[in-house]
Amino acid sequence: MLCEEKLEIFENGFEDGKFKLRIEYYGKDARKLLLAVIRELYLPDYGEDYVYPFECAKEFWGIYLDPGEIVAEKPDFSPVKFINRSVMNRLEKTLNEIDAPAEIKESIGLEKAEVVKLKRALLALGKDFILDERGYLIVFSKPSARELILKYLGMLDEE
Repeated sequence: MLCEEKLEIFENGFEDGKFKLRIEYYGKDARKLLLAVIRELYLPDYGEDYVYPFECAKEFWGIYLDPGEIVAEKPDFSPVKFINRSVMNRLEKTLNEIDAPAEIKESIGLEKAEVVKLKRALLALGKDFILDERGYLIVFSKPSARELILKYLGMLDEE
């Protein structure tokens, strides 16, 4: 569904021609996180009152999310100093359990990813993906999107 001249929303993500950004998720539902990202991207253009692309995406996905429920936070994680076989096995198991196309899974370079520990799970942070041990795989087209996604990772805790 086209929500803005260059913003296309689809079942598991969005593509934006204005920002040259594509973000998709696989595994557990991460649409609230994507809504937060869309709102932040378009907030400067629309202002606080009514961010049309955000409202359009909410309607398409059938999600009620009040802008006041969106909370940006600095992610609270610590680096994993020693990445041993056990850590890699946990991440590989998570990736294998997520329902994603084979070409997406094959493009995930876990061995090159930065691995960090959240309170309850591991995260693998690649230049174009975030794999969350809680069952989320988020892939994106620009490395700069990683920090924006991490900022709203707490939105996944509510799922």
